[in-house]
Amino acid sequence: MRWRPLVLAVLLAACARGQDPSVAGDATSSSTAPTTSSTATTTSAVSTTIATAPTVGPAQPATPTCPAIPAYREPDPDRPEYQLDLRLDLAANVLDGRQVVRFRPDLPTDRLVFRLFANGPRPSAAGARLDVEAVYLGANVPARTEAPDPTTLVVLLDDPLDAGEPIEVTIPWRLTLPSPVSDRISRTGDTVRLGTFHPLLAWEPGVGWATEPATAVFAEATTAPVADYSVGIDVPEGLTVFATGEAIGQRFHAEAVREVAIAVGRFRVVHGTASAPQPVEVTVAVEGGMRDDERAYLRTTIASLEDFARRFGPYPYSSLKLVLTPDLRGGIEYPGFIHQGADTNARTTPHEVGHQWFYALVGNDQGRDPWLDEGLATWAEARFLGNLGEMQARAIPAAGRGRAGEPMTYWEPRADAYYRSVYVQGAQALAALGDPDLVDCALRHHVARNAYAIATNRSTIDALAAVFPDAEAVLARYGIAP
Repeated sequence: MRWRPLVLAVLLAACARGQDPSVAGDATSSSTAPTTSSTATTTSAVSTTIATAPTVGPAQPATPTCPAIPAYREPDPDRPEYQLDLRLDLAANVLDGRQVVRFRPDLPTDRLVFRLFANGPRPSAAGARLDVEAVYLGANVPARTEAPDPTTLVVLLDDPLDAGEPIEVTIPWRLTLPSPVSDRISRTGDTVRLGTFHPLLAWEPGVGWATEPATAVFAEATTAPVADYSVGIDVPEGLTVFATGEAIGQRFHAEAVREVAIAVGRFRVVHGTASAPQPVEVTVAVEGGMRDDERAYLRTTIASLEDFARRFGPYPYSSLKLVLTPDLRGGIEYPGFIHQGADTNARTTPHEVGHQWFYALVGNDQGRDPWLDEGLATWAEARFLGNLGEMQARAIPAAGRGRAGEPMTYWEPRADAYYRSVYVQGAQALAALGDPDLVDCALRHHVARNAYAIATNRSTIDALAAVFPDAEAVLARYGIAP
């Protein structure tokens, strides 16, 4: 397939929770050896996070209590491809990057939209900076661009793309790192946390470009189709890299993931294996200055991973990595990779592992439908911890009662009500459907039907209706409508 060349020159200077479940897991521990050169993507410095071939869960026959569940839908064979080449310069406090993106829209479009969340309210307040220098089409021909807000870059195409027509995009960029901040991008000394850090195609298949504003609320706002990634990164000597992807040679490779995440620093590391149902390599890394017990996090990660595989369907990847870094309250999820902060094992760990199904495997527009990942991950958390009754009894603030389905633009000025209204009330809405075991069955239908896709309220309600025919009416009482 011939890719239409497009060159962009872009310079970027731009869930939280309480008691550790006592669970067992197969564990081995080690300290990561420092890298021996400035390139930190060697297999001695990292462990596998995601296999290059994601799992497609098989169909499951009906049981006396659960209708037959279809096989997972397969990842889009025409999904985007990213090649990232990164260099971390701590002395200059920057991450220099160059990415090549290959994209094939499934609808006609006269533009490309990249989201630059490194320039969002929270990172920018801590010192992150995003500067767009220029955009070039072909051989140094300047392109027309628009920047409707600091987190959105629009490239206007003189020659619009037809559905299925491929295009190749090259983006050099520079990210100025913020000071310590409880967010997806942060630097504390030599420790760097990176998530949603590079320009992302904001395409929703079958819909088009997602341009919801970035939020100052502690929440994700990403809408991205699954893609294949190849990532190489150079870091200062003596530091270790953990990143999304299987380490092959000097690069990380991952297939059918929405985003990649990276942590750089000096870590204590422990490894284990979960059955979900295929073997899953689990790695927990704790920044060397933190006092958290990496083995406790490993036990919780393994137990919740196995529990959710039974409840919601097979875990799609061959491994899962959880990395603790300073100055983060709670956790932030990525496919096969979780960032967490200190003292977050008890409730945050199962919540973030739940996101491996509800956000990583089944995506959603987090600006438009935040309940579709946060409410469902909170349901998973409550089922693992056995505290669903407590969750159902929690009071919902007046500003959010009956509004669980509102977008992030509604919650931006109502941040104090966001957690209970979306996370807790979302779980309450699911509980209102009926027997919790049947809700788990309905969520297995949801996962299978919407795997590797971007779910909507409509597709979710339709899947739940396979078990609960009145799902639409029940969820409507909580402000969740197609």
